[in-house]
Amino acid sequence: MMVDVVDVETRSRIMSSVKGKDTKPEMLIRRGLHARGFRYRLHSPTIRGKPDLVLRRYRAVIFVHGCFWHGHDCHLFKIPSTRTDFWKTKINRNRERDAKVGTSVLESGWRQLVIWECALKGRKRIEFETLMTRISEWITGDDREGQIAGDSIP
Repeated sequence: MMVDVVDVETRSRIMSSVKGKDTKPEMLIRRGLHARGFRYRLHSPTIRGKPDLVLRRYRAVIFVHGCFWHGHDCHLFKIPSTRTDFWKTKINRNRERDAKVGTSVLESGWRQLVIWECALKGRKRIEFETLMTRISEWITGDDREGQIAGDSIP
């Protein structure tokens, strides 16, 4: 077990400063979609879960999830070795909330796409133009829900 290099108060301040909106992955997706002619609203409070992007014309919402905070089963996610019980509980609550939000979004007639952080960074990231093509095809397609995560490298 590795000991944290900062005290508990400092670690708490650092972790509480992690952004929930306008993250780098979200900004990349927004710029890419805008360049392709898609127009959207941000964090609509009228849709449960306040999706990162709302494309009303396509009745579609997009969530850009961080692999750590949402507990994605990929190479970017690892439970910290300190306060393990706290982190397991927190991440499990996030997963449960994500599932409830997803069900609610679909039941209210919206289509939902989840884009995982590992699609944009890490050793399994997808080349950006390929990723934007996949997203564009989903938006203009008929699938009710979808997920895009980092590709497996043989």
